[in-house]
Amino acid sequence: MSAWLSVTKAVLPYVSDIISVAVPVFTRRKGNTEESQIQILQQQVSELQVASLQNVGDIKALAEQLKTALPLLEQETQRVDAKLRRTNLLCGLALGVGVLALVIALVALLSK
Repeated sequence: MSAWLSVTKAVLPYVSDIISVAVPVFTRRKGNTEESQIQILQQQVSELQVASLQNVGDIKALAEQLKTALPLLEQETQRVDAKLRRTNLLCGLALGVGVLALVIALVALLSK
């Protein structure tokens, strides 16, 4: 659970940038002549190019953050797995001691 939290914290600062780039406000078509429509199309193409360059930069930044976050997540996973193995071992030992105590109590009860 904490692994997803750290990934979310890494991605969260870039969400507004991603949304602002993903929903670009393009130039509206207001021209009646063919020349004005061509100029508007050229401006829209340049806006798309700027948006795509911003996307590339944001994607690279996210990739770098994920590159640093994944090894940390793997280390955390290994630590949690080791802790789980220790916990399972202690539970097994506690169960064994409980069964042994029950057997000793039963033997003591039957020997009277």
